[in-house]
Amino acid sequence: MARYSGPVCRLCRREGIKLFLKGERCHTEKCAIEKRNFSPGQHGKDKKAKVVGYGLQLREKQKARRYYSILEVQFRNLFEKAARQKGITGDNLLASLEKRLDNVIYRMGLATSRAQSRQLVGHGHVKVNGRKVNIPSFTVKPGDVVEIRESSRTNPTLLAARDATAHTPSPSWLEVDREGLKARVIQQPKREELVQIQLNEQLIVELYSK
Repeated sequence: MARYSGPVCRLCRREGIKLFLKGERCHTEKCAIEKRNFSPGQHGKDKKAKVVGYGLQLREKQKARRYYSILEVQFRNLFEKAARQKGITGDNLLASLEKRLDNVIYRMGLATSRAQSRQLVGHGHVKVNGRKVNIPSFTVKPGDVVEIRESSRTNPTLLAARDATAHTPSPSWLEVDREGLKARVIQQPKREELVQIQLNEQLIVELYSK
C-alpha cells in the first residue's frame, strides 16, 4: 500500500498553510507554521517566488492532495471519475475525497489525523454495514453505517483520539455516535463544509483539463 512516509511538516510549510497532518500538534505552538512560516530548503527564508498561472494551479492541486494524504495517481483517478459525473466537477471531486473511508473515520473524530485514520482502517478496526473493510480508499454512500469492530472498541489509541477531538464538530452529512464509535452517512457532503482549509478547486479542474 503506497503512501508518503517523509516529513509532513515541510508539506505544510511548502503550501504556506496548516494542512493538519500531525493531529493535535497542529493546534499548538509547536506547529511548524507557527515556528517557521516559510518554504523548506536552503533558500526558503530568503526569497519567495511569485506564483502565477500554471504554478498557482499546481499549488492548489498539491494542497488538496496533501490535505487528504493521497498520492498523485489516486488523485488523478478521482478527478477523471468526477469529470464523468453530473454536476460541477470541482464539487464532485471534493465530495469523492470526503467519502473515502479513511476521511470518514477522521471526520467522526476517531483519529487526530488522516494518517492515523488510514492506519485504523488498514489494520482492520473498521466495519461498514457490518462487514470488515480494510481499504482506506473505500467510498461510502448515503445509508452506510461505519463503526469500529467490537474487538477494537477498547483500543487505547482510538479512545485517546476520540477524547482529543471532542471539541471538533461533526459534519452535517454524518450522524455520529461518538460514544458508540459509529456513524451513519445521511446525505451527500455539501461543498460549504467539505474542507477546513481555503481551497479553490476550480484551479485544479483547469490544471487537469489542459
